[in-house]
Amino acid sequence: RKDISTMKTTPKRGNNSAMRKQFLPLLATICGVGADDYNHRYQEGDRVDLWVNKVGPYANPQEAYEYYILPYCAPDTRHHPDKKDGSFNALKAHTIGERLGGHALRHSGHDIIYPSLSAPAEMGILETCTTTPLTAEQVKLFATAAEDQWFYQMYADDLPVWGMVGEMLPDLEAATGENFGNDLSHLEEAVAKHEENRGEFKPYVYTKRTLQVSHNGDRIIKVDLTSEPASLTEVKLGVTLKFELDIQWAQTNTPFHSRFDRYLDHAFFKHQIHWFSIFNSFMMVLFLMGLVALILLRTLRKDYARYALSHGRRDVEEGELDDDEDIDEDEKHRLNEGRSNVGGPVTGVEDSGWKQVHGDVFRAPKFLPLLAAILGTGWQVVTLVMGVVLFAVAGPLHGEVHEERGEVLTAILVFYSLSSIIAGYASGSYFKLYYATTVMGRSKTGAGGATQWQLTMALTVLLLPSILGAVLSVLNGIALMYGTIYYIPFLVLLKLFFLWIFVSVPLCILGTLLGRHAKLGSKKNDPFPCRVNAIPRPIPEDIPWYGVPANLIPFSGLFSFGSIFIELYYILTSLWNYKFYHVYGFLLGVYAILCLVVCMTTIIVVYFCLNSENYLWQWTAFYSGGSTALYIFLYSIYYFVFKTSMHGLVQTSFYFGYMILISLGMGTLCGTLGHWAANKFVRTIFQNVKVD
Repeated sequence: RKDISTMKTTPKRGNNSAMRKQFLPLLATICGVGADDYNHRYQEGDRVDLWVNKVGPYANPQEAYEYYILPYCAPDTRHHPDKKDGSFNALKAHTIGERLGGHALRHSGHDIIYPSLSAPAEMGILETCTTTPLTAEQVKLFATAAEDQWFYQMYADDLPVWGMVGEMLPDLEAATGENFGNDLSHLEEAVAKHEENRGEFKPYVYTKRTLQVSHNGDRIIKVDLTSEPASLTEVKLGVTLKFELDIQWAQTNTPFHSRFDRYLDHAFFKHQIHWFSIFNSFMMVLFLMGLVALILLRTLRKDYARYALSHGRRDVEEGELDDDEDIDEDEKHRLNEGRSNVGGPVTGVEDSGWKQVHGDVFRAPKFLPLLAAILGTGWQVVTLVMGVVLFAVAGPLHGEVHEERGEVLTAILVFYSLSSIIAGYASGSYFKLYYATTVMGRSKTGAGGATQWQLTMALTVLLLPSILGAVLSVLNGIALMYGTIYYIPFLVLLKLFFLWIFVSVPLCILGTLLGRHAKLGSKKNDPFPCRVNAIPRPIPEDIPWYGVPANLIPFSGLFSFGSIFIELYYILTSLWNYKFYHVYGFLLGVYAILCLVVCMTTIIVVYFCLNSENYLWQWTAFYSGGSTALYIFLYSIYYFVFKTSMHGLVQTSFYFGYMILISLGMGTLCGTLGHWAANKFVRTIFQNVKVD
């Protein structure tokens, strides 16, 4: 409580691109907002708007309400509701990203005038207002805010400031500040002592706040908000509260481009542990790459040699095996015995393992339209995440994304819409690739093919939006029922629907059509290295434990999660604990490591399964990478219980609703990457197998 009520907040705004500088003032004029809110330049006498954003329990970030839900009075300025053309509580124009991020800025009613450069070093203006006698309902609101540690957020020139609404204090004269003055630490000591004595606490609210605005020339650099402990006033029925805001101006030499530095917790995000996690993950990648190389260069090489002799291949030169150090002596003896039978049946060498399934390994997986749609959606998510991360990394060129409200969410919407064509192409081409190996695909009449294509297209279009819509609808209903600002207004929902129906859907359909007519493989009629048998081969049941997919998939997801869980902690802390995530270089590196780990572990899982003559590798590969989602969700439960103080239906619903979406998104992303790596691996090893 002490840290928040005295928090001094100052964000730095990065340099925006030339395009933004040209178009945002025009947009501001159209929306009826002063251009200074966008170019951040002021002249003497210009009015600086102070916006109030939200108020709510500090422990519950998503349980936020409009500021004036509390019975604060309207400042006695020209913006007062009783005066003509006042802006009190007027809603600011917001982007879609801002509304999705739960921002609902309204005018505070305070009248702040930009000073002249020749003004004294510090000057102050006191704005006051007095409430009517508090009713029982108003007393209850203030008491709830003090008991649940509600805080509020304001914005001045797009710089956020925070403060506490009130405190629960003992009924002592010291609580009013007579003995403690402005020293909040002494006030905390009084509270702690009273708690030890199990005394009764009563609600108090801060009635005087100081807003100090530091400027450098024509730009605002720093905004600090402090609540005066001496102004704490007990909330009782019938009492009137006089609220004061002391607006002070000061000059500073801090440059404009670095004004957001105070918001960035460099000590937290650039801690030694963060660097160590990157190094640890990198070492894991090297280990897995070495393991995969061992499989490819040693085990597969021996398999190829045995397979060549068992099929009478004459391209195995005399003495070639004798010089091969990768094959043990017993194996050399068996293979050398097989040379005498080259050209005929081999009695000493038996074909076994992954080579046995060459006629089934490229058979279409079960539920082909569904898998095609999931993989298409996965490639869309892969592109979306990479695009947003690169956009954030390029922040110095167009403006840091953590300095703009809702800019990350806006970027997500843009990349999602444009990447829909990738989803359509990936699903369409995958369905075309494997449809020819199905019963309907082999049929000369082609009955049912059009229906399967339509089903694939529909699933690709609807799969991800349906899941998002279902979860967000539930959360929106809860937010609307409780009156929080995190509900999505109808007009925003309408805009999202139009964006989906007129941009995303057409691009997805276009991509599916392109994938359907794409040229796949080097062979004209058979894009696979091996021909698919008409009759499926039975899968052996008596196999070792490491050949069962269900036993291997959890280990694969655990390796993938192990490469990102520390970075996941930083991301969750940014989402749920009021920190600005700004180390996008770290995020890009971890994303690259995750992709490599998923690919390596999936290849290993698929190899063991194929070696057990289980050719149903497509879903296994997807589950192998997608199992990462389970560990992410389990970690989110741990984080919720041990790292936060969240409570209540609203916050719990939002937390787990968002974490379900994040887990599903990461699972789809990792599953798609795992399937892609396994597909490359399977094609590579079977290209060297020559069969009749």
